[in-house]
Amino acid sequence: MEHQLFKAIVAVLRGLDKPRTPTRFDYPDELIVEVHYWSVLCDRPTSWACRKEHWPLHLRKRPLPCPATMSRRLRSASVVALLDALERRVTAPGGPGLLWMIDGKPLPIGGCSKDRQAGYGKAAGGKAKGYKLHAVVSAGGIAAWRVAPMNKDERVMAARLLRAAPVQGYLVADGNYDSNPLHDVCEELGGLQLLAPRRYGAGHGLGHNRHSPGRLRCVERLEGPMPQFARGLLHQRAAIERAWGNLVNWGGGLTCLPAWVRTHRRVRRWVQAKLALAAIKRGEEITSCAA
Repeated sequence: MEHQLFKAIVAVLRGLDKPRTPTRFDYPDELIVEVHYWSVLCDRPTSWACRKEHWPLHLRKRPLPCPATMSRRLRSASVVALLDALERRVTAPGGPGLLWMIDGKPLPIGGCSKDRQAGYGKAAGGKAKGYKLHAVVSAGGIAAWRVAPMNKDERVMAARLLRAAPVQGYLVADGNYDSNPLHDVCEELGGLQLLAPRRYGAGHGLGHNRHSPGRLRCVERLEGPMPQFARGLLHQRAAIERAWGNLVNWGGGLTCLPAWVRTHRRVRRWVQAKLALAAIKRGEEITSCAA
């Protein structure tokens, strides 16, 4: 399966419109990206992929960059742009869509880690230290995503995601996203209605505070006399849980953050590659031997 996925990644990479690598570099940007993806696909450090014996036999003849070169080039603007273009090509939704889902996926690390950029916040079943993947997804792909420390408020990250990639239609979420500021952001974008159950449960009054018109519409549609349509949309929010499951339930998926993936820059690059690999695996219908 690794060889199939890697061939698919290389094929997408070859089809991208990209600027020519400056001649001062010994290795083109495409090779840097290929070495990076081979290490992520095999769940190994970048230094592991810089050794020829860890590559397939037919790819061992070409020269490989050293770990120091990989570390430096992966931070360069041209390689970062190429990584972003590759990820967008395979994960972007195929059409505009009218139903979107938003949620966060915890990416915990060890509690004894010295990563100063990681945060300590809520995770599944309790609290943990690490990062969190925030994403707006549909059945056709990912509209926007961000990686943030674990303690970053999901509603704040949701506002950033929606401003970065405006979507239209309905946005379904769990009760943690029920907030007036987030409803106001949806109102500013226009054409987007957030559907989220009340954070502290239905049946209580709204108080005397000012409420966003979008939030009042959400309460009316979910708790009004005819809530079937809105509740039916909200029930489909479980699709994002299946998306997280499909992201981790195969060898090479985003199961955890290994010990060599620390600091926000490396975590984002690792998650970006895993999202792209999962999208290609799903699109190409590549399965492992166990499947």
